[in-house]
Amino acid sequence: MVKLALYVHLEAKPGKEQEVEDFLLGGLPLVEQEPATAAWFALKLGPSAFGIFDAFDDEAGRDAHLNGKVAAALMAKAGELLASPPSINKVDVLAAKLPG
Repeated sequence: MVKLALYVHLEAKPGKEQEVEDFLLGGLPLVEQEPATAAWFALKLGPSAFGIFDAFDDEAGRDAHLNGKVAAALMAKAGELLASPPSINKVDVLAAKLPG
């Protein structure tokens, strides 16, 4: 059962909005290789605001994701694409409905 999640807020630098969107779209194949990531969403919140929401059954899964390929790629590109460092928030899931 999904109990934990991450919400990451991203603000693109002016002129880098499409690159941030493309980066997020390219993250899906990497996340699909993470068996402990129960759900992953790349979000467009506004013209330059983006987000990532992902959910996990346990802390080990969340930690694996934070130490995985998508997180490493995001941190490597953050200075180039983002107006400020990603805001990474660990959250608890109170209720969820997932396919299965």
